[in-house]
Amino acid sequence: MNDSATTTAETLRSALAGLLAGLPQKQATAAVERLISNYRGLTPTDTPVLRNRSDVAAYAAYRMPATFEAARSALDGLAEAAPDWSPASHVDVGGGTGSAAWAVDAIWGGPRETAVLDWADPALVLGKELAAASDSPALRAAEWRRTVIGAGMALPDADLVTVSYVLGELVPEARREVVAEAARAGQAVVVVEPGTPEGYLRIREARDQLIEAGLRVAAPCPHDGTCPIEVGRDWCHFSTRVSRSSLHRQVKGGSLPYEDEKFSYVAATRFPVEPAASRITRRPQIRKGLVLLELCGPESEGHTHVNVTKRHGDLYKAARDADWGQEWPPPQKEA
Repeated sequence: MNDSATTTAETLRSALAGLLAGLPQKQATAAVERLISNYRGLTPTDTPVLRNRSDVAAYAAYRMPATFEAARSALDGLAEAAPDWSPASHVDVGGGTGSAAWAVDAIWGGPRETAVLDWADPALVLGKELAAASDSPALRAAEWRRTVIGAGMALPDADLVTVSYVLGELVPEARREVVAEAARAGQAVVVVEPGTPEGYLRIREARDQLIEAGLRVAAPCPHDGTCPIEVGRDWCHFSTRVSRSSLHRQVKGGSLPYEDEKFSYVAATRFPVEPAASRITRRPQIRKGLVLLELCGPESEGHTHVNVTKRHGDLYKAARDADWGQEWPPPQKEA
């Protein structure tokens, strides 16, 4: 994580602590338990999950640090594929309390028009309060707009459209319409879902839609061809480490100072990009004198397994430092 992203994450944690300090723990715990049931699919997918201030406060403490890190990681994949591009406008579909808006701000500086759209007023209200605690002019000036997410939704044109942790709340028809509208409105579209087999299938469907709409895949895939993964046997997902604040540990009932958030994503654009040559699709397995890498490469290669040994010299050193989700081989540093 770069210095800007670290500062943004710390500011977000501080803002969360300030807003949620007054929430009774029993109330927060009960709301978290409701949220867990909702996100496991026990709530109808044609209604917003976040319905009142307690739900929203619990969500912010329970999930926002993780969804921020997942969105930031996905957006970083887009930034790596388009290093000279920066969005001057951003529309966040189903943005809730603003995780993706904060993540965009962690990746790209400069002036930017931001609109966060959601169907839950309590989420938008708290999101605006959190943004007010930021030093970012783009976040502080963001528009928080109540919008029904689904069929008939019309988005303003934007350089970047994000759809983060939203598709799982929608019925299939609404899901397809949201992705189609994002593809129409955005010069770049980033879709993020939980790193579960079901979340991957939603990302796979969105990827197909974006390609059919004329966009090209920027990340994580190295190509625009058919995904080589055999459905039902495996799924494409990644992981990012989330630092837990004391508040976060208290609400989630955990003791470790971190957790790992699994996520699936696709980033696609209407402008030229430089996708990774190959990408590491599982956590590297380090053995004595050996690193085992699972890679997704060009369409002609599909999924491959690579053994990197000491005889590979500097490449072996790079493999030992490599992380799940990174490009492989690592880009050459300029002299």
